[in-house]
Amino acid sequence: MTPIVKWDPFREFDLMLPGIRRMLPLSGPAYPAADVYETADEFVVELEVPGFEEKELEIEITDHVLSVKGEHEETTEKKERSFRLHERLEKTFERQFALPETVDTDKLAATFRKGVLELHAPKVERLASKKIPIEVR
Repeated sequence: MTPIVKWDPFREFDLMLPGIRRMLPLSGPAYPAADVYETADEFVVELEVPGFEEKELEIEITDHVLSVKGEHEETTEKKERSFRLHERLEKTFERQFALPETVDTDKLAATFRKGVLELHAPKVERLASKKIPIEVR
């Protein structure tokens, strides 16, 4: 007697998921994890970038938009592997964060320790509005 096998669509989906992830570049973790928080004196951005060295990271600020890029080559050993599951970020990434106008972008500082990149953006006081006199001609 043949046993009755019940079809499980969730099991089928689990079997297809690795193939879907390989076909769609946006389906996996596209960016390193980030925490952004504010203290009384500064804004802080923390990025987890395990496997990267500080020389492989680039930080730029343009019009209060903070860009962090990371790029490094995959080793030949990893290129030759046939992964069953591949979720770790290995080659490149880019993240952007909009910083508020109350940040002094000239004093932005970065530290790198144990695979975590920390960016510290000190706050500045907002300038009070100023009335402009109108000259009649």
